[in-house]
Amino acid sequence: MKSFEVTGGNKLHGDITPQGAKNEALQVLCAVLLTSEEVIISNIPDIIDVKLLIEILGDLGVEVRRIDEDTYAFRTQYINSDILFEPGFLMKANMLRGSVMIAGPLLARFGTSVIPRPGGDKIGRRRMDTHIAGFEQMGGKAEYDSEHGFFRLSAKSLKGTDILLDEPSVTGTANMLFAAVMAEGETTIYNAACEPYIQQLSLMLNNMGADISGIKSNYLKIRGVKSLCGCRHRILPDMIEVGSFIGLAAITGSSLRIKNAGIPYLGVIPQKFMQLGVDFHTEGDDIVISEQDIYEIQNNLDGSILTIYDHPWPGLTPDLISVLLVVAIQARGSVLIHQKMFESRLFFVDKLIDMGARIILCDPHRATVIGLERRQRLRGITMNSPDIRAGVALLIAALSAEGKSLIHNIEQIDRGYQYLDRRLNSLGAEICRIDS
Repeated sequence: MKSFEVTGGNKLHGDITPQGAKNEALQVLCAVLLTSEEVIISNIPDIIDVKLLIEILGDLGVEVRRIDEDTYAFRTQYINSDILFEPGFLMKANMLRGSVMIAGPLLARFGTSVIPRPGGDKIGRRRMDTHIAGFEQMGGKAEYDSEHGFFRLSAKSLKGTDILLDEPSVTGTANMLFAAVMAEGETTIYNAACEPYIQQLSLMLNNMGADISGIKSNYLKIRGVKSLCGCRHRILPDMIEVGSFIGLAAITGSSLRIKNAGIPYLGVIPQKFMQLGVDFHTEGDDIVISEQDIYEIQNNLDGSILTIYDHPWPGLTPDLISVLLVVAIQARGSVLIHQKMFESRLFFVDKLIDMGARIILCDPHRATVIGLERRQRLRGITMNSPDIRAGVALLIAALSAEGKSLIHNIEQIDRGYQYLDRRLNSLGAEICRIDS
């Protein structure tokens, strides 16, 4: 197990560029299974989850060629369908939540697929119902293998239909798009997720010859085509990294410039940091965060305490709830943080309380933060990273703390953030990667 030894209290200065979006990468990489022609994808982040998915694609028979640091070419002329149900492959797929998105492309093009038991972060239950129900509506069959814990999918042909998703699942919407683009007839998806990741995936599929309309909305219409061709695609900047860097600058009182931030695709993220009192402005596609001694949480117009909660896009992404909570620790004022989607994602706050934060964990979904107003510093402690987003939130807290902190299980952070210690050290942070 690897750990970060973090010396807190340094102010950071300089420019930092966000990596390619992790969540978009996992989707568009699965799309290469839909065509026998070459697909070239650039701005791919060099992170554990993405490298694992590329390895899974290679195991399936996809030809993978690395062109340069962040660009790969993929060609799927055939797949090794026998490997889908082998224990070794299923075990590898179980390690990655995003592996669920190989199901739609394989079912659409090859008539067979698998949905492994969900892996990834330990942040709560992750339902497969949305995926299974959609495939079955289009003519697919799903059989559950209780001994090995996976769904075996098959379809002689998929037929377009009207699908009403029971939740606006991002991975569920992606899988329905994959299944629909070459299905017979027309498919409509209502209550679809419409995050920038899904918008980018839809644009990429259209560039491959698909016929998808309603992009940017929660009502998608797909007219099936016989086949798809190759394309080139560039992944957007990672909006979760952008938000993480804004939060880091705020709580450490630092001045940073986030270059090429993809501002048009950030939605309400800048607004939520402004509600916490964080001062920044934009210059072109850069975000410039000013050095602030004090930032003050805005109350609601009627004077009541501010509530920040996650919500399907264009609401706030749940992936930034942990970071926003940490930023509030040193603010002036109080805020209620409401994490609606996952019932285990706020359990990391006990570590923040040990560091000296004033937080009341109301229940598994809600925490009230009473800001310290920089009257006292957090103190360094030893802790574990429970998931990607909580891990980076704890790192941000440690960088603002007095003394040294030790963060174990940083493989969780490496799953979603590229060379994060090196990039932050170049700005003046003191983070040492050690074997523990």
